[in-house]
Amino acid sequence: MRFMRFGPSIIFLRTAHSDAVKKAIGEMFSVKEIPTDEAIKGSSEFETVLFVTEEWIKKTLPPKTGFLIKHGVSYVISTVINRNLPVERVHVESTLIFLRVPEKVEEALSFIAEKYGGKVTTLRDALDEGEAGDTVVGITKKRLSSPTGPEEIEGAVLIRRGFLQVYRELSIDAPLLLFKLLPEWNELTIKIYDTEKRYEENIARLMMVIEDLDLGFVVGEGWDWDYPRPFMRVPVYKLKLLTWEKPEKIKFLLKGIEYHGYKRLCDIDVFVEGKKIHWTSLGKFSSKFELAKKAREELEKGLSEDVLKKLREIEEKLVEESGS
Repeated sequence: MRFMRFGPSIIFLRTAHSDAVKKAIGEMFSVKEIPTDEAIKGSSEFETVLFVTEEWIKKTLPPKTGFLIKHGVSYVISTVINRNLPVERVHVESTLIFLRVPEKVEEALSFIAEKYGGKVTTLRDALDEGEAGDTVVGITKKRLSSPTGPEEIEGAVLIRRGFLQVYRELSIDAPLLLFKLLPEWNELTIKIYDTEKRYEENIARLMMVIEDLDLGFVVGEGWDWDYPRPFMRVPVYKLKLLTWEKPEKIKFLLKGIEYHGYKRLCDIDVFVEGKKIHWTSLGKFSSKFELAKKAREELEKGLSEDVLKKLREIEEKLVEESGS
């Protein structure tokens, strides 16, 4: 589970030839000018959001549109300099850090503001007021493995300190903050069993779902034995998951990778304090197949395109091997 990551780097090119510079930026990096909120939401960690503005503007106030460039800021600036674009000055925005919390956003904002001597505000106001050398911490309840736009940021703290120092301290303080906001975490045991012994593929599918959906922290894993019937021992792969999600939600989502249509690919059991969660406790479903279908639909809504593609490739291979 990722609870903290950097946002995009934000830079401003000040020029008396904005139209020419915008055209050059578009050609150099094969990008188009888009709304600022869309650029921030579409960005990944360490990518660059670039604005071209008039040379007389000094403050780093993001305009309505900019460029999202899928490269780090050092590459972008060096490319601009080496191409001799007519740019008078380069201004850098505050460094943006996203922090995910499960609940109690106001408490998280107050904690960070008090701890780091910051000011609680909105993300937009923080970016408007902040300058190079400042750090903005944006708080969200949305998972950080998915695109994070301004609308997902429920509050921000503007800190008049450099990001390296803030990030180092926050890396230590954030886990303590999470446990303070949610002292009772769920520790789940997940067991996976495959009669055809294709554990490598099934474990890969399980981990892909847990990581991409940010379902929790895997705090232990390894082989174990299970006893489905007296005097019958079968090997299972077991992992322990520390999560703030409800156990029933985890069980429901994992049901979506147990089946491929009516074909069972593996058995996945979820336990809370040694007690198994039965599929009948997840809702009114006429059969396991109906449950698996609904779970798969929900799963595919949340997974990223890359992970979903890999998941389908593995499953198609498993189905083919089962039919051979």
